[in-house]
Amino acid sequence: QLQLVESGGGLVQPGGSLRLSCAASGFTLDYYAIGWFRQAPGKEREGVSCISSSDGSTYYADSVKGRFTISRDNAKNTVYLQMNSLKPEDTAVYYCAADPTGSAPLDPYEYDYWGQGTQVTVSS
Repeated sequence: QLQLVESGGGLVQPGGSLRLSCAASGFTLDYYAIGWFRQAPGKEREGVSCISSSDGSTYYADSVKGRFTISRDNAKNTVYLQMNSLKPEDTAVYYCAADPTGSAPLDPYEYDYWGQGTQVTVSS
């Protein structure tokens, strides 16, 4: 059974850091584009970052460029999202998702498989 499990969320002060993990089971992550998305209360789900399956190209939303870094560890079948310089507006539930085509890196509608999400709260 194909499954994605996120971890690493929590409460952090503005300016702090968190590292989210997305662990896969039932399939090999490196054959899929893996995206991170977030959804705040009352808002639509938005693409945050993606790493491609083919050449490891990375994509970022403008709002997180220079602060977030996505990476992949194929040996651990895990994708990470390192989040630095966190802001209150980064508060949301963060999801990872897998897309076998990688055709639209930050479009949530292109992704077929989703984790359950992990809460990130940035507050003093």
